[in-house]
Amino acid sequence: MGFSNLRIPKLCEFCEKPFEAKKVTARFCSKYCSEKSGKRQKQLAKEMEARQTLLEKSVSKIADIQTRPYISVSEAVTLFGISRDTIHRLIKSKKIPAINLGERLTRVSKIDIEQMFTAVEMPDKSKEIPEKPNFEVGNCYTISEISSKFHADPGTVTNLIKRNKIPTKKVGSFVYVPKNLIDKIFDGK
Repeated sequence: MGFSNLRIPKLCEFCEKPFEAKKVTARFCSKYCSEKSGKRQKQLAKEMEARQTLLEKSVSKIADIQTRPYISVSEAVTLFGISRDTIHRLIKSKKIPAINLGERLTRVSKIDIEQMFTAVEMPDKSKEIPEKPNFEVGNCYTISEISSKFHADPGTVTNLIKRNKIPTKKVGSFVYVPKNLIDKIFDGK
């Protein structure tokens, strides 16, 4: 029985360097890469197992925490996923009432923290359909008309238009702004 003359170009799965394999099933360029890959796989498996045991411990701890009305700062960190410094900052600013039972025995009300972190519904702005600006002759002001009507400096009016993103239309040397949008802004002030 003779030796194989196969030379298959492959990439090493560990070091990713090209090599010529003598077998179709070869995965690594050397024994060193093969051993290192095996060690890496064992290390990853061990880390996954450690994460799983930590998760199982956390689940039982969270279940225990949820039955008590007062919890420690470290338990609040576990339960709500916020940092210890944030909780201490909220206690110091009196946003969360706390009871100090001795050195390192600070207890906070779980109900107060839950109320602080409840979801607040934000209004959906996508439902509001923006009005199309009406640039017809009687429905627009010029910058000078706005400044004289509302007794404001033309520069202030221009900045107000930019800040509120009001659409404008320039015709010749005049800049026209829809009356309804300007009236809404100045009625609010």
